[in-house]
Amino acid sequence: MGRRLRATPPRCLPLCLSILLSLPLPAAGAAAARAAPGDGRPADVPSGAPADVPSGAPADVPSGPGRVRPVPGAVGRGWDPPPERWSAGHRGVDLAARPGEPVRAVAAGRVSFAGEVAGRGVVSVELAGTGSPPLRTTYEPVGARVREGDRVAAGDVVGVLERDGFHCPAGCLHWGLRRGDAYLDPLSLLDRGPSRLLPVLGVPLPADPGRRRGDAMRTVAARGSPVTGVSGVGAALVMVVAASWARRRHVRLRAEGPSP
Repeated sequence: MGRRLRATPPRCLPLCLSILLSLPLPAAGAAAARAAPGDGRPADVPSGAPADVPSGAPADVPSGPGRVRPVPGAVGRGWDPPPERWSAGHRGVDLAARPGEPVRAVAAGRVSFAGEVAGRGVVSVELAGTGSPPLRTTYEPVGARVREGDRVAAGDVVGVLERDGFHCPAGCLHWGLRRGDAYLDPLSLLDRGPSRLLPVLGVPLPADPGRRRGDAMRTVAARGSPVTGVSGVGAALVMVVAASWARRRHVRLRAEGPSP
């Protein structure tokens, strides 16, 4: 009479299960550490630069508190430098304003020019403490109220806007900024503080965005990654042990032969 085999699990199965249960949960930041290269944010705009400064604005333009807009009007046309020095472009910004409106110095400095250029009134101010060559702001068309060599502080009136129906039919101040022969974005001088998101009409805001983000991260961590998470490792380990046990049992049954 043949001997009937009893199907017993391999001796290593309890050890494997103990190892599986003792595995620690992955840290919440593990997924971030495994992020693919180049999946970062784009580089952030430096704090102190206004939101509408182009990304190519030179970094050597110091911005800070205590500076004012020359006129309070909105930007009608932004800075659009030409690709080449001789090409067409917009080498400054246009701020909405009405003829007769006062034009103020954006920062402290010395008046380097006050007069007419090609029949248009122009005032230029070299900004104090901006290196060598210094930054130079220009305002046109402006009837000057200062003279060359005068010292001005931020907010001082340097002139009044004149009528000019060619550049801006509705009226505007053309504001420029240069360092030497290089044209820069005048808006980069201003400090408008950190950007803030505004609500969109008809779209409710979440009650607690931070809490929802934390819940989502905990859910992902609990589920585990299908490749590197605890659940994936455990499933693979159990499958290997089960396959090994089944193979060994099959070999032993064939060696002993069928029972009578």
